[in-house]
Amino acid sequence: MTLVSLHSPPTPQRDDPLLLSQGRESLYPGRRTLQFSTHIFQHLAHKIQLTPCDLQLIQIYYNQKGLLFHKPADQEQSNNLVQLLKASISRTLNIFYPLVGRLAPIENEDNNTTCFFINCNGAGALFVHATADCVKVADILDPLCIPDEIVYHLFPLNAVRNYEGILNPLLAAQVTELVDGIFIGCSINHAVVDGTSFWHFFNTWSEISRAGSNNISQPPPFFGRQFLDSVIDLPVQLPFSYGEITRKLARRSSESLQRVLFHFSKQKVAELKSKANAEIGINNISSLQALMAHLWRAATRSRHLNPDQEVIYVVMVGLRQRLKPPSPEEYLGNAVKAVLVKSTAGELLHHGLGWAALQINKQVASLTAEEARKG
Repeated sequence: MTLVSLHSPPTPQRDDPLLLSQGRESLYPGRRTLQFSTHIFQHLAHKIQLTPCDLQLIQIYYNQKGLLFHKPADQEQSNNLVQLLKASISRTLNIFYPLVGRLAPIENEDNNTTCFFINCNGAGALFVHATADCVKVADILDPLCIPDEIVYHLFPLNAVRNYEGILNPLLAAQVTELVDGIFIGCSINHAVVDGTSFWHFFNTWSEISRAGSNNISQPPPFFGRQFLDSVIDLPVQLPFSYGEITRKLARRSSESLQRVLFHFSKQKVAELKSKANAEIGINNISSLQALMAHLWRAATRSRHLNPDQEVIYVVMVGLRQRLKPPSPEEYLGNAVKAVLVKSTAGELLHHGLGWAALQINKQVASLTAEEARKG
């Protein structure tokens, strides 16, 4: 199994998609074949306010993550897989019912502000079944840099920004049959869930698929915002109109940017961690911190910056266990805060991997409960 994760996909320049066939189906309450229960109809008028942690992501792209598997040896099991996944995701959405809703903006003309909430209106999620008969598992696993023209077509809702969730599904899943494998890709509105919430959904879907019922060990999601009661008043008013959001983004261009996906083996990550800790004589550097430091230094080196040029690495830090009292681990929403790690290009490249990793480690550790509650 291999994980592929995207965050800011540029629009592809290719006109020859690799998918030979594709079927799209909306999953929404009321379709008997998709096994939605009456439970979901009880929440159709439910509104969930977006928090400051959610709204900080309103302008970026949908979060995209996927898992790659070899095809089952059992041909009958392989043939039934798509129907099984479609049935089980509809059961999962009975539990995660906000994901079949839409974002809704409220514009306050008196002070030119905008509020956003999740309208649990049952508008539906998207399920896509695709076939790529010219792509093998090795085409994804073997290259150090995974070809963009392959990865782009494995996900639905490419280049969709979070604020566009007023019209687009908050969740879209795509099952792509490869020559010798299956790729399950999900695009999910990042203003609605963070990585922890995403994997809670995905793990619930996985367990329901295996169990064939809702009798699972995964805890249900928590939708409440009570832990913010003493911190901030909801709804949060953004100091601009909805139209200003789209106009600002229209002026931006990503045509000069290229997305590159690298694959790091478990062994390589372990080597980076060992090297980082050895260089500074401690054992506090995590695998992720060592990998981030390696990427930070490599990107800085390749840009050929002036030595005194400031370089910043942005780390998204989870807040659930940093809050006092902690928020539920099953909280559905964003509980993350950006931490900025700063250096100059000269200093970062002069020092080794361990020094860079230590700067990241220190900044993450400095995020106290008080800072975390500021969202």
